[in-house]
Amino acid sequence: MKAIINGKIVTQEDILENKVLVFNEYIVGIENNLPLDCEVIDAKGFYVCPGLIDVHIHGSCGADTMDTNIEAVRLISEGISKNGVTSFLPTTMTMSKTNIYQALNNVRYWMYQELQGAKVLGAHLEGPFINQYYKGAQPAEHILEANYDFIDGYKDVIKILTYAPELDKNYQFTKEIKQKTDITLSMGHTGAKFTEMKTAFEYGCSHVTHLFNAMTPLNHRELGAVGSALTSPVFCEVIADKIHINSQLFQFILNNKGVEKVVLITDSMKAGCMQDGIYDLGGQSVIVKDGAVRLECGNLAGSVLTLNRAVKNFYDNTNATLPQVIQMASLNPAKSIGMNKFKGSLEVGKDADIVLFDEDLNCHLTICEGREIFKQL
Repeated sequence: MKAIINGKIVTQEDILENKVLVFNEYIVGIENNLPLDCEVIDAKGFYVCPGLIDVHIHGSCGADTMDTNIEAVRLISEGISKNGVTSFLPTTMTMSKTNIYQALNNVRYWMYQELQGAKVLGAHLEGPFINQYYKGAQPAEHILEANYDFIDGYKDVIKILTYAPELDKNYQFTKEIKQKTDITLSMGHTGAKFTEMKTAFEYGCSHVTHLFNAMTPLNHRELGAVGSALTSPVFCEVIADKIHINSQLFQFILNNKGVEKVVLITDSMKAGCMQDGIYDLGGQSVIVKDGAVRLECGNLAGSVLTLNRAVKNFYDNTNATLPQVIQMASLNPAKSIGMNKFKGSLEVGKDADIVLFDEDLNCHLTICEGREIFKQL
C-alpha cells in the first residue's frame, strides 16, 4: 500500500489536515495514523484532490482526437496528466463518417490500454447531428440528420453524444438512444427553442454542451436553449476560460445550476499547452493568440484552456469553496456519464485517482488508479 502524508485532503464536504490518505489501486481510507509497511508520499502541504475528469476535450500538445495517427490520443493523455487530469473523453467533431469511425476505433483501442497518462474512459461524439446555423467551428458539409444506425456499432465507446434535438423528428433518435444504450445525450450546436429543449430533457437528454456557446440565447420572451438549460435539472458544461463566457457570469451560472450540476470542461484543441500560432482544426486553419482560438473569420474554435486553470478561474470568480469547485471537475463529470461509482472522489473503494495541487492549482503529482503518471515534487 501507499500513503500520502502532510497534505490537505479535499473531500466533497471539507478540507482535512493531519490525516493520511491510504491507497493501492483503490482508495483504502483516510486515516488518523500512518499504517505500517506503506510507501510514503510527502505531500509537502499541497492539496490532495481527486483526479480531474475532462469530458470534452478535442486535443492538446499538438495532437487531436481526429488525427489519423493512432498515437494522437496517447499524446493527449500524457500531456493533460500534467494538469491533474486522470481520465478523459477524447472528443470528435463533425467530419466524414470515415474520419469519425477511425477516431472512435482509435479511442476504443486506448480504452483498454494502460497509458502513462490519463485514462481513456470512452469518447464524446460532438456532431455530426447538429444545426448548421449553430455549427461554430464544425464543418457544415459533414452535418447529418440524426440516425441510430450511425452510432450502433460504437455504443461501447460513446459516453456523451452532442446533438441538436430540434432536428430530431418526433424525438425518435432521442428515444432510441435512451432505450438501447447508456449514452449520455447532450444538447449542443442547437437552434432549439425553450419548449423543444424541455421536451428533449423529458425524453432523457440530461447534459448541455458548452453552455451559452453555439445555442439559442437567453431572451426575456423566448428563453431559448440557454434558458431551458438554466431552469432544468441537467448537467451543464462550462468553458471557464473567461473568453467563451465572461467571468462575471460564473456566479450567475452557479446560482442557477447549483454545485451539483456544473461540469467544468476545456474544449481544448491541439494547440493546448502549445505556443501561439496557426493550427489545424478539422481541416480548417485556426489562429491561437492571447489564450483564444479563432477561425480566420473571427469565430471561436475551441480553446487552449487546461482543466486545472478552469477550476482556478471558477474558484476565483464565484463564492464556491475549493471542494465544491474541484467537484465540478471530478465527481460531477463522473456522474454525468454514470461512472461515479468508480471515479470522481476520494471515497473508499473508488479508483485511486489522486492529484497534488499547490495554492495556485499547479499540479505536482498525478496518480491514476494507483500509478504515478506525472511527478514534479
